[in-house]
Amino acid sequence: MGTTVVVGGGILGAAVARRLLQQRPDERVEVWEKERALAQHQAGRNSGVVHAGLYYEPGSLKATLCRRGVGLLRTLCAEHGLPYREIGKVLVALDDAEVVRLSGIRDRAAANGVPGVRLVDAAELRELEPHVRGVAGLHSPTTAICDYAAVTRLLAQQVEAAGGVVRRGLAATQVRPDRVLGRTLAGDDVEVPADRVVLCAGLHGDRLAATAGGSSSPRIVPFRGEYLLLRPERRDLVRGLVYPVPDPRYPFLGVHLTPRVDGEVLVGPNAVLALAREGYDWGSLSPRDLAEVARYPGFRRFARQHWRTGVREVVGSLSTRAYVRAARRYVPELRVADVAPGPAGVRAQALDDDGGLVDDFRIDRLGDRGQVVAVRNAPSPGATSALAIAEHVVALAISDSA
Repeated sequence: MGTTVVVGGGILGAAVARRLLQQRPDERVEVWEKERALAQHQAGRNSGVVHAGLYYEPGSLKATLCRRGVGLLRTLCAEHGLPYREIGKVLVALDDAEVVRLSGIRDRAAANGVPGVRLVDAAELRELEPHVRGVAGLHSPTTAICDYAAVTRLLAQQVEAAGGVVRRGLAATQVRPDRVLGRTLAGDDVEVPADRVVLCAGLHGDRLAATAGGSSSPRIVPFRGEYLLLRPERRDLVRGLVYPVPDPRYPFLGVHLTPRVDGEVLVGPNAVLALAREGYDWGSLSPRDLAEVARYPGFRRFARQHWRTGVREVVGSLSTRAYVRAARRYVPELRVADVAPGPAGVRAQALDDDGGLVDDFRIDRLGDRGQVVAVRNAPSPGATSALAIAEHVVALAISDSA
């Protein structure tokens, strides 16, 4: 029937390829992943939270695809024996103003169809989380955790079992109307004719979209999230997920505590500007990436508005004591001695030219006939929503096909 190249071997790229083969079993489908293994970036460097859909604007892509994605992900994990644990989540209010915001989140969650969400007072909060302190909370019992890297590997196996090809170590360099150009890790150039291309390239999605004729906006700006780990003897400080109440004045959520399916408990993340698109520590610096960010008017506008938050996040990055101090607002027993350095991930956050964070998923059709579908923004809850995003993307990709 034709050839489709899916660029990106994270959870979204693997999910799109699988969905394509479900819809078009005779299609030749190739997944191109530039690394030697799958899920090496956002799909394999996250907290593993399966978001229930508490925060998102009702009717938005985030809201609808998150709720659809939760059900699809739960079923997939159950059918294939992958870990999926509904450990629940509490948003913890520290003052009356945050209690008011909790009521708004509860109403939004109800509009999104999130089951079982309820407000709890301080005593009920202590029953749910004995070591957590707050004046009130919002409890989401179905919020879960899973292993997104394992899910990605399963999806890729299903792609290959259905006749698709997963090409590791092959980076796409340019997307043309009828073909994709790439380069292997060995430096060999590759060119493949394609009837359709789907870009799920995460941190490099805007660059590839530009080669396909897409707008230069939104632009990906990389923000690194650094975690601490609770030491094993202190993992009982939380039972489930413990989150702050989102503050609409600030662009990121703030420090929270997250158990993982491997038994670890994460504290974090912060959010600092990464010095490279794959800058997982302060020593990783790309002059090209940094210069692009510095020249981008959207980032300069963003920085002028949120520089105080940025300074606070950098302080937390450089000082474990300051980082722990932020977490102690919710878990007063936490001490610096209770934590150890943890992993880091980089969020592919899209910014518009006006300096605003792109809030909803951004999925565009490009090319003179719309033969390229580009996922331009799919941060959290992108992994939760991946199977549902794949349905949406594939419907767009094949909508004009016979």
